[in-house]
Amino acid sequence: MRGGYAAAGRAGVRVSGPDFPEPCGHEGPSASDGAVPRQRISDAQAERTRNSLARRRILALNLMSSPGSGKTTLLERTLRELGSTMSISAIEGDQETHLDADRLRAAGCRVVQINTGSGGHLDADMVDEGLRSLQPAGRSMVFIENIGNLAAPALFDLGEHHRVLIASVTEGEDKPLKYPHVFRSTDLVLLNKVDLLPHLDFDVDRFIAHAQRINPRIRVVRLSAKRGEGFAEWCGWLRAQHDGTAPVPA
Repeated sequence: MRGGYAAAGRAGVRVSGPDFPEPCGHEGPSASDGAVPRQRISDAQAERTRNSLARRRILALNLMSSPGSGKTTLLERTLRELGSTMSISAIEGDQETHLDADRLRAAGCRVVQINTGSGGHLDADMVDEGLRSLQPAGRSMVFIENIGNLAAPALFDLGEHHRVLIASVTEGEDKPLKYPHVFRSTDLVLLNKVDLLPHLDFDVDRFIAHAQRINPRIRVVRLSAKRGEGFAEWCGWLRAQHDGTAPVPA
């Protein structure tokens, strides 16, 4: 399963947002005592996050992609399409700068920025820290915009309910074969920038065949975050996942 809320204050990670409330008191072995491998602790934290969010009917989505695939533009348009009917907030991950977070705030989104410095991915601890700062409303949706990278982010459970991979037609149709783990671990692929297809040598059917070779259950939605093509299907999928977020017993 995918996982949840974790410990804060890690060196090298800077979270920008309101002052954090005190943690709710997670118990259990710490990494410092050497009794439990750090990855196992992180996975347990991820599961706590997922369950905590589900109890409040909050849907969390981990967005992964290469740099420049159009994740932030996709989020901006998603906010325009759904923001009037649903509470949406975001955790924005980058190594440096607040540029993408500023764009989402300008679009009316409550957002917390996490800068990882030299780190190439978010993890469950960082997401927990961001969520305690963000304090998303019950029955809402939280997008976690992971750092642009097709390798490391696929290895870390953040406490999300679903993973969404954004690929673009400018990247090449062989990406599923070159980065199989991220395609194997994702629930939905958004093939972005399809408005550029007339100008590119990109075989959509071959890309989908490669993706389904890696993950036979994968679903691919063709869309253009710039022009809106495919957004009815994407937003319909989001509504269905949000409506189906099952509450977890306390």
